Amino acid sequence: MRKGQLTSVIVWLFLFLLQGNLNAQGAKANFSGTWIFNDTKSIFEEGRGFRSLTQIIVNQSGNKMSVDRIRINLSGKTVPINDKYTLDGKECANTSSRGQSKTRVTWSADRKALNFMIARTFDWNGELTVLKSAEVWSLTDPNTLSIIYSLTMQDGEKKSTLVYDKK
Repeated sequence: MRKGQLTSVIVWLFLFLLQGNLNAQGAKANFSGTWIFNDTKSIFEEGRGFRSLTQIIVNQSGNKMSVDRIRINLSGKTVPINDKYTLDGKECANTSSRGQSKTRVTWSADRKALNFMIARTFDWNGELTVLKSAEVWSLTDPNTLSIIYSLTMQDGEKKSTLVYDKK
């Protein structure tokens, strides 16, 4: 191989490796899919809480995400919760039977996790109350969604790890 050809091969190899490295750094996690709650893998601070969220359906495209949660209420009735978000840190408002929520969603530095900062306003015994919580979504593998949920209350922070398997 001549010196010019060798240099050309080295340059192309360098560009190929650089392209792969840039793609690996810039690839955002995609949470799209139907996720079924896994009670045995989940870790709860206390109470029944999230065991009622039996299924999550996520559609993520570009900078937008819709999340349809299926919840079973205390009387055993199925209650759908539909939320829409942008993944750019702008505030998104959603309303459900549980009240109004304002959420900011941002990517982690490595773009592998989504951080949700949530302020939910609801009526508590005739008084408007704001409950603040946070969620960190990550894929522990392509078929397992992990959501670390933290809730700040008067008696401190409560955390749970919710695990969902891809259907």
